[in-house]
Amino acid sequence: MSAAHPIEGVWLPVKAEFDGVAAPELVVARTEFTVSAGAYKVRFSGEIHDHGRYELVSTAEEETHRRIILTSTHRETHGRILASIYQLTGNRLRICYGLDGVTPDAFATALDSRRYLVTYRRSSP
Repeated sequence: MSAAHPIEGVWLPVKAEFDGVAAPELVVARTEFTVSAGAYKVRFSGEIHDHGRYELVSTAEEETHRRIILTSTHRETHGRILASIYQLTGNRLRICYGLDGVTPDAFATALDSRRYLVTYRRSSP
């Protein structure tokens, strides 16, 4: 049996932005992102908003741009691929999601970039 990857756990957003605009505090406060055993779930106000599989991808730039690919198996978003980069430091996880399926090259968003940048903190057990 292999050990769980450090990215696995329950994550709560600290801040988020989409296309250069900060996400509303209500959205940040009510969202939960769970990563476990090759699967992910996104809950909003306790209800599942999205779920599917995730894959960590090794790259030559692994020191600064580790890649995670999320593939949705949820009703409306089934088959959607979020090519993303992540950075894990202690109990902080930062993910820049490429909502257009293209892997971001930086942890940044801008107008019409189709990028969603979230900084999470690990939830206490």
